[in-house]
Amino acid sequence: QVQVVESGGGSVQAGGSLRLSCSASGSSLSINGMGWYRQGSGSQRELVASIRSGGSTEYSDSVKGRFVISRDNAKNTVFLQMNSLKREDTAVYYCYAEVSGCRSTVDFWGQGTQVTVSS
Repeated sequence: QVQVVESGGGSVQAGGSLRLSCSASGSSLSINGMGWYRQGSGSQRELVASIRSGGSTEYSDSVKGRFVISRDNAKNTVFLQMNSLKREDTAVYYCYAEVSGCRSTVDFWGQGTQVTVSS
């Protein structure tokens, strides 16, 4: 069984920074993509950033230039450095790991971590 665990959420004032971490654990993991989605109150879940095992990244337009995603493949860990935070970044942030099995690829999700940005 694969477990995905996030940490690092919290409350911060606008303009501040937070760093989220996410680790995937399980036996003989083969992880392709990892990344972060978020869901604000009354909003749909949206992609924030993702990173492939080779290092290629993707960001939503709303966070480009402010957030940086990075990854430690050896530890199956992904980080999200969030800078210049805005009130609209307030959301629950969910980490996912795209795990390849013998016959299929499955996404595993964490429980989510709350990020609250106040003005």
